[in-house]
Amino acid sequence: MSEKSGIYPRWLWQAFALPGVVWLILLFLVPFYAVIGVAFGGVDPIFLIPVPAWNPLDWNAEAVIQTLSGFLPGGDYWAVFWRTTLYVAVALALCLLVGYPVAYYISRHARRTKSILLALLVLPFWVSYLMRMLAWVNLFAPSGYVNDFLAWSHILPDPPDWLNGNPVSVVLALVYGYIPYLILPLLAALDRIDKSLLEAARDLGASPARAFLHVTLPLSMTGVLGASVIIALPMFGDYYTPNIISGSPTTSMLGNQIDLFFHGGPQPQIGASLTLVLSLFLAVLMTYYMYSVARSTREVRDE
Repeated sequence: MSEKSGIYPRWLWQAFALPGVVWLILLFLVPFYAVIGVAFGGVDPIFLIPVPAWNPLDWNAEAVIQTLSGFLPGGDYWAVFWRTTLYVAVALALCLLVGYPVAYYISRHARRTKSILLALLVLPFWVSYLMRMLAWVNLFAPSGYVNDFLAWSHILPDPPDWLNGNPVSVVLALVYGYIPYLILPLLAALDRIDKSLLEAARDLGASPARAFLHVTLPLSMTGVLGASVIIALPMFGDYYTPNIISGSPTTSMLGNQIDLFFHGGPQPQIGASLTLVLSLFLAVLMTYYMYSVARSTREVRDE
């Protein structure tokens, strides 16, 4: 009992992390290793099912290397990788353009209606993502409300076909589906900013715009980055949004390619290899986020 913190042994607090560690091992590390085994394994020539290579000594890296070469310009997967990156970047920019002012208004100016607005932000989580996408399809159908309004208002006398290979619809659907996941972390980050810093800036003669640009915005950048990572990571692996909204190969994303190889063809090892490449790309983004958070924490500690 020499290692104690107060009246409890130290290992007691560490034991609280044990269920989470077991959960991650069973439901993340083991399945991820299974994907690695499929990527470096083979395919049964008769049943066309994957034959994982569990032993690293038996791994065949040829298929993985060939898949990696497909991500180079001119490769088999370069077009879909570039399209996915472009869709995610545009959707993320639109989410920030819409979500940051909403989070800022709720945090700074919605004193009496803050609870109501928070409840409205949480309401989308009560409806499944699939149902919200189906509602989006009904809105943008050829005889839907959007086209009826555009024709009635003469904004577009001949409304476009939103649901058959239209990249604008896919990007807008991504924004519509993921923006609640961006606003809530942004709101939490803005709420954590010390109000006395803004008062000091105003006392020193800064206008509201300068106080926002030089105090609020820099202090909220860690929250912006964290919220961006939260929605960008699942966007890269999203496959059901393009399927539901467009269903066209011209708007397919990387997640659609992975789903196609796993369920629609005799090459599941290529789908597993694509999963590893996507995981590596997302790990780079996550590493940058963790580095930025650590640097920001270190700067605050030094001050």
